[in-house]
Amino acid sequence: MGGTGETTVRDYPEDIYTEPSDVDVQTLRNLGPLTRMAGVWEGSRSLDVNPKAAGPEKNAFVERIELHPIDPQTNGPQLFYGLRYHSHIVKPGEVETYHDQVGYWLWEPATGALIQTLAPKDATAFELMATRGTTTNGICSNPFLEYAFKTVEYRISVTINGDGTWSYDEDTVLEVRGKSEPFHHTDRNTLTKVGEPIPNPLARQ
Repeated sequence: MGGTGETTVRDYPEDIYTEPSDVDVQTLRNLGPLTRMAGVWEGSRSLDVNPKAAGPEKNAFVERIELHPIDPQTNGPQLFYGLRYHSHIVKPGEVETYHDQVGYWLWEPATGALIQTLAPKDATAFELMATRGTTTNGICSNPFLEYAFKTVEYRISVTINGDGTWSYDEDTVLEVRGKSEPFHHTDRNTLTKVGEPIPNPLARQ
């Protein structure tokens, strides 16, 4: 598992404008530790622990997550490959959405950076973390959450399993209004592949 690392100013090149010229448009070949997460997955070996007035509430859930490659992204000399994800979650036997989330996983081959974490290309376990107050990869909330359920730390650990599944374990540390102790809002699940990833647009040309 890679450890959290920070890049100092002196690690960046003097030329902050020129973009890389050797860009491989085949994102699926350049995802590093994200490679085996690409595709469509479903899982119900899950547990959500969230804060309620009467105490922690535990819920099982059914999740479907699609992770499809995006075109390579440059940011000056930086080059990122990544997956766009959409996670849709319901409670067992129900249709109503329990949680819905979209976003990106990004990998920078030149540095081994996966958001805040350094991970070897062939890593089968990695962890990402964000902490309130940091000036990079930090945390922000909407006004109500800041008032009632303030996030002070977020951590997710991902494990690529030998049987072809992958698992995650999330821990969001909250300061809940009216409570003296931090609350650990946790989620975990193991996902089984049910579909292949769709190649990124440039790779389909």
